Amino acid sequence: MPGKLRIGIVGCGAIGSSLAGAIVRDFSRQARLVALFDLDQEKSRRLSRRLFKKEAAAVKSLGELIRRSELVVECSCAAASAEIAGESLDKGRDVMVMSVGGLVSSFNRLSAIAGKKGRRIFIPSGAISGIDGLKAAGIRRIRSVLLTTRKNPAAFKGVEYVKKLKIDLDKVRQDKTLYFGPAIRAVRFFPQNINVAAVLSLAGIGADKTYVKIVASPGTKKNIHEIQILSEAAKITTRTENITHPDNPKTSYLAVLSAIATLRGILAPAKIGT
Repeated sequence: MPGKLRIGIVGCGAIGSSLAGAIVRDFSRQARLVALFDLDQEKSRRLSRRLFKKEAAAVKSLGELIRRSELVVECSCAAASAEIAGESLDKGRDVMVMSVGGLVSSFNRLSAIAGKKGRRIFIPSGAISGIDGLKAAGIRRIRSVLLTTRKNPAAFKGVEYVKKLKIDLDKVRQDKTLYFGPAIRAVRFFPQNINVAAVLSLAGIGADKTYVKIVASPGTKKNIHEIQILSEAAKITTRTENITHPDNPKTSYLAVLSAIATLRGILAPAKIGT
């Protein structure tokens, strides 16, 4: 009988903490949480104490976490996700990436490292639905993919791209398009808001051909993602109205649950869905 999968989590914010709790609570027969790392080391120590009543799982470096782990789960930020994934793969570890926006420009390179090392990269579908249909349609010709994201204007406060547009988000009274264009630019301009565009691009026709429309919508309290896919096989339309994570209003709850579902798929003997 194989041993338990040793898992390390990088980033101990709302997503990392939720996933860590799920591993300890729901997957204890198949997996073991062996390491936690955060640049703010008090976060990793606090999470370790909460889960294990001691700080033994908190480590002081990414390298130490990688050494302890078989699967490294990145829950940090888009600016660091490619580096974390690359170092983990290079050391012969599988990796799950949550900050997918950071992988768009380096995904081919990371895939090559994974292939050379015989490792795998796992990317949860996140806060959207329809990835299964997109992947299936991609076996033949996909004509177009459009993602429309609607969020309350407050969700875009602090975004440098919006600041440059000189839009007063407090005075937006009706739907206002902040961006329309290819996903490759969207993930650069909205790194904390548009991981879904990165997932959609990697699963489908790429970040240059996938188009994104981002709308500040004062009438909504939810993060809404609508996807339109035109292909030879089907016309696919999805709409996902996300509830925000109870511990972090900038994160969709479904994105966290998607990571837990991905982990369940890794550990389960059977796979359902495309």
